[in-house]
Parts: sequence; structure tokens; C-alpha cells
Amino acid sequence: MLSLVVLISGGGSNLRALLEASQDAEFPARVVAVGADRPADGLIHAEEYGVPTFSVAMSNFADRDAWADELLTQVLAWNPDLVVLSGFMKLLPPTFVAALAPNLINTHPAYLPEFPGAHAVRDAIEAGVAETGASVIVVDNGVDSGPIISQERVPVKPGDTEATLHERIKPVERRLVIQAVLDIANSHITLKDI
Repeated sequence: MLSLVVLISGGGSNLRALLEASQDAEFPARVVAVGADRPADGLIHAEEYGVPTFSVAMSNFADRDAWADELLTQVLAWNPDLVVLSGFMKLLPPTFVAALAPNLINTHPAYLPEFPGAHAVRDAIEAGVAETGASVIVVDNGVDSGPIISQERVPVKPGDTEATLHERIKPVERRLVIQAVLDIANSHITLKDI
């Protein structure tokens, strides 16, 4: 059974999908803890499923490295097999990434390497592209630049706003991250080989 720690910053729709999937006795992974970098709304999903939570706010620390050291301490306390960044909106320093690599993955609402960064959906709308997508990657020290595990295209429709396009991308992201976790748990994907 693969143990997961999920890190979020917002509403946690991907987290909820993972929690729902892990309720299936046949699903080979369980979320053992959920962490956030702020009082994130998505923590309520973990509480609803009886999964422990923790929060490590950057504002409580002198610098990014001290914050990341505490976040890593909190994550490692759960001894996870895999850490999933799911809407986690902070860049993690190299020491954090190195401590967990390659068992640190991220979801992203674009077809990488297109539109990396925090405003991927808005950037796709502003670029006037006909399609964007969703990706799951192994985290490296760049901004959404790690090896791609899986991705899928999502069309941009005439009249789409950032909100309407993001709502169409989210179900694809959820499906991709659940499949990635399933493939990792079943050894269909070996992260160190990607």
C-alpha cells in the first residue's frame, strides 16, 4: 500500500478526488496526512475523511529555507512513499526537493512545457491558444520543469474565461493524478526512471 502526503494551498479538489479514490479497498494507496502552507479551505476534505492535517505558514519563519525545513519535518513525520503537490502554490527550495526526490510529484493546469507557473490558465487564455491541458510531473528545482509523468490536452472554447477553462481542466487533472498514483503504486511507473 502506497502512503501519500498531499500538500495543498487552496480548495483541494484534487485532494478530494484522491481521498475518494482511496476509499476503494482495491485502490493501492492511502492519504496518510494533508499539509498546507496557509489555512487552506481544502483541509476540510481531509478532516471529513478523518485524515490528519498540518499547516506550516511561511509568515511564521525568517526565510524560505527555515519554512521549508519545518515543512519537510512535518512531511517526513508521516513516512510517506509519495508526496503529491496538488495546488500547492509555493516554490520549494532545492533542499526540500532533494530530500524527497524522485517521490515528489505535482499537478499543473497546462500542457507542459507550455504555460508553467502560477497563472497557467490565465496565460493560456491571454495567449489565444486553441488548446491547453493538464500535466502531472516529477518535481525538480525549476518552475514546472520536471519530467512529465502524464498529460492530456483540453480545448479552449470561444468565450472561455479563466474560470470556465479551469473548471474544464480540473477533472482532467484529477483523473491524471489518480492514474499516476495508481501506476506508481502498481509499479507501472518507476519515478527514478522517468
